[in-house]
Amino acid sequence: MSIFKDKILLITGGTGSFGNAVLNRFLKTDIKEIRIFSRDEKKQDDMRHDFQTRMQDVAHKIKFYIGDVRNRSTLKYAMQGVDYVFHAAALKQVPSCEFFPMEAVKTNVIGTDNTLDAAIDAKVKCVICLSTDKAAYPINAMGITKAIEEKIAVAKSRHSGQTKICCTRYGNVMCSRGSVIPLWIDQIRKGNPITLTEPNMTRFIMSLEEAVDLVLFAFEHGENGDILVQKAPACTIQTQAEAVCELFGGNKKDIKVIGIRHGEKMYETLLTNEECAKAEDMGNFYRVPADNRTLNYDKYFKEGDVKRVSLTEFNSDNTKRLNLEQTKEKIASLEYIQNELKGIPNIVK
Repeated sequence: MSIFKDKILLITGGTGSFGNAVLNRFLKTDIKEIRIFSRDEKKQDDMRHDFQTRMQDVAHKIKFYIGDVRNRSTLKYAMQGVDYVFHAAALKQVPSCEFFPMEAVKTNVIGTDNTLDAAIDAKVKCVICLSTDKAAYPINAMGITKAIEEKIAVAKSRHSGQTKICCTRYGNVMCSRGSVIPLWIDQIRKGNPITLTEPNMTRFIMSLEEAVDLVLFAFEHGENGDILVQKAPACTIQTQAEAVCELFGGNKKDIKVIGIRHGEKMYETLLTNEECAKAEDMGNFYRVPADNRTLNYDKYFKEGDVKRVSLTEFNSDNTKRLNLEQTKEKIASLEYIQNELKGIPNIVK
């Protein structure tokens, strides 16, 4: 018996990489129904045909809902009878959000507010909001709007009734839509040099399966208002590019540096120094509990608390650094990469 036995799960932005990973993992379990909520009918139709072909015996469990998190009424309709929500809908591309910041606000901020209100009204049992390392010490529009998403989730959790609300924060998901590895593979196969932004830039790296694991950990172990962080390893962009070259026969000497793009950092942070003051080490994860003090600060002037957790900022420069062989091994373990090496076409979802 699974935690999803006879339950209904709704995934906003469900046609993306994360939604596909959830379907692949849970569709054949005893879950009752998985609702895919998104605004692109073409992607929904592609997903429908894909799963009808690959998982014919259970594809009937997928229900598709056309809608937009920017439109609360479409969420209200899709949320009827739902037990759990994974909120993955977002604008995620850093340069795009830099040029169109209000579009990021509409989806990442207002869309989250709409999703959580609809879930609370529908008495959904649990909502997990997917965030990003770019929300910690944000310098770009995408990170700023995802940071506000986290603040909205924590604020809503204080008055969410029977609905538990948690956030998960993670780094770069390898081979997800818009990620760099599929681009590099394509460049190598066309005989072009690999292009990278800055060789010494570091990034957390994780698989889609690990992203799903983090959400499930939050689902099972998180408390209302928590932010959950996975202790992911990191590598330099140069190391990652060289690993892809070795796997796919590219020439490492031809790697071309094009410079940092709009809104990018040299390294990313998953847990800020300020969050470390109250964070809890949970083995492979960190838990940041909500600050549930009221606006009446008077008693805190009289009853101080000087305790502080001994953790320090967790970022892609001070986490476990993978070398070339370790990075290559982690990349080679991905199903996407294994298919590419075998000549089996992949669709980046």
